[in-house]
Amino acid sequence: MTQPDIRALRAQTSVPEDDFLSQSISSEFAELFNQFEAEKPKIPGVTEGTVVDIREDLGYVIVDIGHKSEGRISIGEFMTEGGLTISKGDTVEVYADHSDDDAGVSLSKRQADRLRVWDQISIACESDEVVRGRITMKVKGGLSVDINGVKAFLPGSQVDIRPSRNLDRFVTEDAEYDFKVIKFNRRRSNIVLSRRVLLEKDRAKLKSETINKLIPGEILTGVVKNIQHYGAFIDLGGIDGLLHLTDMSWGRISHPSEILGENSENKSIQVKVLRFDAKTERVSLGLKQLKENPWDRVEENYFVDQRVTGTVVSIADYGVFLELQEGIEGLIHVSEMSWTGTVKKPDRLFAKGDQVEAQILDIDTVNQRISLGYKQTQENPWIELQEQFHPGSIIKGPIRNITDFGIFVSITQEIDGLVHISDLSWTQKIKHPSELYKKGDIVEAVVLHVDVEHQRFSLGIKQLTPDLWESEIPRRYAVGRVVKGSVSKLQEFGAFIELEEGVEGLIHISELSMDHIKDPGEVVTIGQEVVAEVINIDRVDRKIGLTLKSTDIEAHRDLLTYMEEEVADEGNFSTGIGGLGMDEE
Repeated sequence: MTQPDIRALRAQTSVPEDDFLSQSISSEFAELFNQFEAEKPKIPGVTEGTVVDIREDLGYVIVDIGHKSEGRISIGEFMTEGGLTISKGDTVEVYADHSDDDAGVSLSKRQADRLRVWDQISIACESDEVVRGRITMKVKGGLSVDINGVKAFLPGSQVDIRPSRNLDRFVTEDAEYDFKVIKFNRRRSNIVLSRRVLLEKDRAKLKSETINKLIPGEILTGVVKNIQHYGAFIDLGGIDGLLHLTDMSWGRISHPSEILGENSENKSIQVKVLRFDAKTERVSLGLKQLKENPWDRVEENYFVDQRVTGTVVSIADYGVFLELQEGIEGLIHVSEMSWTGTVKKPDRLFAKGDQVEAQILDIDTVNQRISLGYKQTQENPWIELQEQFHPGSIIKGPIRNITDFGIFVSITQEIDGLVHISDLSWTQKIKHPSELYKKGDIVEAVVLHVDVEHQRFSLGIKQLTPDLWESEIPRRYAVGRVVKGSVSKLQEFGAFIELEEGVEGLIHISELSMDHIKDPGEVVTIGQEVVAEVINIDRVDRKIGLTLKSTDIEAHRDLLTYMEEEVADEGNFSTGIGGLGMDEE
């Protein structure tokens, strides 16, 4: 205590001046001394002071805190957007500290305010109260929060009930939030906050109220909280419901954003409760159910053979889907895109978004399907072909393709005619058409039939010449004739004899010998020349039956050989035909 201080205390007591220093301090003196010490400003520390002067021209405010000298504070510490917040004579809280210069004390209002905020935060942490602050910026791992000038950290996991991928949306100039202090260390200036804890408390309160409203058919208002490719989660108030992709629209959509829009989180929407499982607390919601199902009136608006116009909304390998109206789609199958069947990849003919005219082929209200045809809106080239090419007319064109069952001859640029393998030759046994033809060969053929319904153009090459089985062969191989040929193949049931090119006869095993045999190879071998008698001829199945058991064969053998040699040159005898009983010509 300084000498002036002691004199001041002595002046307030009744102790004689001469005895003051020598006497024991009385209780009255002690009380006054303690009062004096209590009224002295604590340095360093927060104390109250009086504004004694405001020097706007010099940029400072003079504050008296009861110290031996007054202190100066920058006028900026008292300024707000509305201007100066103090006037002369006001009492203000300031932070006082020892100064190194002659002024004796350094004052700061901002530091006092900051320390008071720390005190408030400390109290809030201990008493489980909330603090209010403004999120100022995004930092590593979370957000920075300003609580009346004190910085605090808000971890990303504590920002919302669910982790948010977009923390920037919380950084706004005017928005303030309530927070719970979950960690406080004044010495390290470390404050950790949580917004999630408060949200979960509020959510728990709302949940019990919302559950009572979750009745199927009820229409509720919710907020879009999270969007996935399969749907969106809607916050109904304390509990989330799933709005599945298939329940967003009666029409075809591929992503929720097509209905809800881009960046639709926190968007408010109305939904209908479809199902609620109280045990699992799972809620299924619907948006399209707020509107009438368009299929309920499809028979009133559409009918078979109707021409409609729709938008291509989806393209698949098997066809394209047209949206006729919201919720009503029809399929144009790839087989209904072209009369010629040349469309193999629908995306070469159509593109998503195209406006396409089609004809309704079928309506299935049970399975909610509409079959459409595109080719039905175009001229049918098969009708024109039917009118142009009558049966029996002859066409000429290149072979476009060869298969094991026939050859395809070009009729038009898109349509081919088929010559089946059975229509290549009257008599010749053909294993594969490539034995006679190759791709690109120009051939003539006879029009057999134009099938508009099944889109088939049938041709024949053998029909260019007469059918020998209807004229020559039955005459040449009449029953009773003795003929000559070579064994072409053996089967369990008999031997085939080649009589001439394209003409074969069969000697059944029972007709090979008078004796009973089990194998045709016991009597004949492949390539062996034999003389046999015709025992039957079938024009329909084109079969000739022969026998070696006839008694006339040996007698006719030498004569047959002789006749072949004598008349072959005159052209009156065909190889393999001869014997007694021939018709006279």
